[in-house]
Amino acid sequence: MSKPTAIELDKVSVRRAGRLTVDEASFQVTAGTIHVIVGPNGAGKSTLLAAMLGQLPFTGKIDVTFRKTGTIAYVPQSFTADRTLPITVEEFLALARQRRPVCFGISKIARPRISKVLEHVGLAGFEKRRVGELSGGELRRVLIGNAIEPAPEILLCDEPSAGLDREAADELDKLLINLREEHGTTIVMVSHDREQVLRVADRVTRFDLKVRQTGRADEVLAAATNEVTP
Repeated sequence: MSKPTAIELDKVSVRRAGRLTVDEASFQVTAGTIHVIVGPNGAGKSTLLAAMLGQLPFTGKIDVTFRKTGTIAYVPQSFTADRTLPITVEEFLALARQRRPVCFGISKIARPRISKVLEHVGLAGFEKRRVGELSGGELRRVLIGNAIEPAPEILLCDEPSAGLDREAADELDKLLINLREEHGTTIVMVSHDREQVLRVADRVTRFDLKVRQTGRADEVLAAATNEVTP
């Protein structure tokens, strides 16, 4: 029995500053799978994710079907942290894990949850580090941990392994696979990492303004050798 559809795009188009950046994109994302979008830089992949999140106006239709928690999380391609902002990693993570303002301290309920997030992404002990002191790779791991703990029903990621070394990127792939297998999370991800795509993807969509192809990772990458860098 085939799995249900979690996300369906039907002739979705987006214009930015008067320029067509997504042209009648149509494809389906099966629930509980990892669906990777590949393509060259400037192809409109990030714009497509933004439309799926409802952050940009579009024409056409995007249907999102929730069957469990109704939660959706997002890991952006870039995140600029104010290096002078006096906020610690645990305070940043507490913003989404407690009701009271962090200026009144971290709650007893939030503290173990925060520790769990950091353990998941290999940053145990970073609670007191200031966000502005983190390297680019460390900050990206905090953002990923923030998005996946607790596990969302749908996760959208824009190049989540960007800025990570090979070891950290491999650990991220394991986290994504675990989300799919243990929690049934539906994951839509933009990636330029060929090894990552082959390792984690259930389906791949090759995108360049339009949907060029959707299929198995090996089939799609074979047709897009110059569009996904190893």
